[in-house]
Amino acid sequence: MDLDEAKKILALGIKGGDFFHLENDDDYPSGYRVGTSVEDEPCSFITPGGLCAIHKIDYNLKPEHCREFPYEKDKLSPIAKYLCVIVKAKYNKKKNQRKQRRA
Repeated sequence: MDLDEAKKILALGIKGGDFFHLENDDDYPSGYRVGTSVEDEPCSFITPGGLCAIHKIDYNLKPEHCREFPYEKDKLSPIAKYLCVIVKAKYNKKKNQRKQRRA
């Protein structure tokens, strides 16, 4: 997400939420982008109940790509099964069902 978006979100004082990987990126208005997770870990703003802490406070501050997640270009993102708690649970359930059929 854009660094300026991140600054607005930090001002909310959400416990546990943080940003990672500050990088130069001319595709973003500020010229910088940051991420909300490390590698394949869930977003740092996901609450223990699996909901977005930003969304709970102000949906309009939620970054666009987060509003669209777990979709990319109108299709389920291939990384959704790793990052999205709900999608991950459905993926694991299907995976376990396939294993049981083979046994």
